[in-house]
Amino acid sequence: MVRAGIAAVISGQPDMALVAEAGDGIEALALFEQHKPDVTLMDLQMPRMNGMAAMGEMLSRDPSARIVVLTTYRGDVQALRALKIGASGYLLKNALRKELVAAVHAVHGGKRFIAPEVAQELSLRLTDEALSPREVEVIGEVAAGGANKQVADRLGVSEETVKTHMKSILVKLGASDRLQAVVIAMRRGILNEQL
Repeated sequence: MVRAGIAAVISGQPDMALVAEAGDGIEALALFEQHKPDVTLMDLQMPRMNGMAAMGEMLSRDPSARIVVLTTYRGDVQALRALKIGASGYLLKNALRKELVAAVHAVHGGKRFIAPEVAQELSLRLTDEALSPREVEVIGEVAAGGANKQVADRLGVSEETVKTHMKSILVKLGASDRLQAVVIAMRRGILNEQL
């Protein structure tokens, strides 16, 4: 349904043409190679190969590729990850009607386009200290419902180590308790790093 809406918007523009649509990351790569589009619109959640992996592969094949990420993930962590991989734009699916054409024009013209609410979130987090990979594992286990002892057993560390990691996570995320830390980590996209 979202793809059909995007296709309709693009097809309705006198200076744009839709050259291909893909249902998964593997198909997206093949069509990218075949059509060499001026701008690629990339979803992050796709079967067989997710959007981050497909985008990385496209950019390794053609470093000048211009890719706009379309996603429901408004968190700064996913946006920053996509931009570091090489995305030229980052749009939220709920704002496609307002921003899609402007984003394609901007990116085609060599500029970046980041949804205003994502840019705001990124700017608020510029000076935040990132969670370490182990802290991401710990908060992921906590989000799955693990108590400190269970998390310690699953990660092969002591319960005291888990407590130390949780204290650090609370400080870094500005959370007052475990539940709030999980909510913040989910909202920011920290727990979606497996995409």
